[in-house]
Amino acid sequence: MSVDSDIRPPGILRGPYALTTVGAWSLVFLAAFESLAVTTIMPIVTADLDGRGLYALAFSSTLAAGVVGMVGFGSWADRRGPAVPLLVSVGTFALGLIVAGTATSMPVFVAGRFLQGLGAGGETVALYVLVAMVYPSALHIKIFGAFASAWVLPSMVGPFAAGLVADALSWHWVFLGVVALVGVSTALMLPSLKGRDRADPVRATSADARRVIEAAVVAVSVVALSSLGEIEPVIAWLLVPVAVVVIGVALRHLVPAGTYRMRAGLPATVAFCGIAGGVFFGTEVYLPLLLHDRYGLPTWLSGITLTAGAIAWALASAVQGRLGDRLDPGTAIRAGAALLAGGALTELVTVVLHLPPAVAAVGWFAAGAGMGTLYPRISTLVLALSAPGEEGFNTAAKSITDAVGASASLAVAGLLFALFPFIGPFTLTSLLGVAAVLVASGRVGTPSRR
Repeated sequence: MSVDSDIRPPGILRGPYALTTVGAWSLVFLAAFESLAVTTIMPIVTADLDGRGLYALAFSSTLAAGVVGMVGFGSWADRRGPAVPLLVSVGTFALGLIVAGTATSMPVFVAGRFLQGLGAGGETVALYVLVAMVYPSALHIKIFGAFASAWVLPSMVGPFAAGLVADALSWHWVFLGVVALVGVSTALMLPSLKGRDRADPVRATSADARRVIEAAVVAVSVVALSSLGEIEPVIAWLLVPVAVVVIGVALRHLVPAGTYRMRAGLPATVAFCGIAGGVFFGTEVYLPLLLHDRYGLPTWLSGITLTAGAIAWALASAVQGRLGDRLDPGTAIRAGAALLAGGALTELVTVVLHLPPAVAAVGWFAAGAGMGTLYPRISTLVLALSAPGEEGFNTAAKSITDAVGASASLAVAGLLFALFPFIGPFTLTSLLGVAAVLVASGRVGTPSRR
């Protein structure tokens, strides 16, 4: 046997890593399943709880809470170690499932969704810290690849499965049925968590506290923005610019300098991620509602449109991965932005011209292909454009702008939906799609001019 084979670590499903891999993969899978399942069943949830006015808030609150979870739990895990932060974040996620699953009113349901987002955001960063401590660097690409698959699989089966559960049993079980699985997944990871916390935890600094407070202000502002649909429309629209300014001020220390001006290079790349997230998620959440309300499709069938987008995302991601360096990152992002914008525009045209639902499915397949083409390249570009020692901050900034862009888009789309059902939200995301194309064409991936 060669020396290399003696020192090569076992696979992620062998030896000391097996239980940790299965448990961590399952937690990521369950968080991804919930994220996609809720999109499918939300039409019947809001009908049952008489909460159509809070439709957008049920999504944007989760994304906004995820920002707080990523910043707060990430800082905690850096200072103390991943064990306790991971257990607390998983417990928060499970509590959110229980609150949402037993809700008898829409405000309580939204509170459950907020807890799910808070826990899922913290769970993500705590798992990444745990991976860095448990797995040797030679296995990092494999375990992160496994996490990616944990998102792809539920994106293909989650909407369909959630629709079946909701139609056959009740939408409540889409949440309550996952709680026990979260417990089992966490139990599998307990051996690997022993001794992972620092013996001498680092004290939180004023900078740590400031970042958490700023993330909380962003989350509260997004929730407030999403709740404006419950007040007088004129007053609501007057308050929109105020909420946007507050979000912008609170977010400025959480993103690279020059992000708001979309300065060429890293700042524009991070900003582009927020715009793309706003296009995709601002459109996606209204598709099942469109197919359910306008076309009368059953819940499980309306979810197939989301599955089409997920399959396209996975296929495009695989294709761009195989092309590797032969595909220029800028070209990939420009092509992805064009497909994404085309998908959003297709949904708008479908509503305006009352086209068959199959057209909406085709459009969403194109949008999914766009995200699958551009998203991996954004992550690669952020790392490539980061100075040494800034990779963690810039990667977190990308995730934060993605979440904030999506949640802010959902909040404004909710206000527009109250005035112009479906046409309003799809017009907004179509315009954002055009903006994404323009930013991708001129500034993303270009070296910054300092």
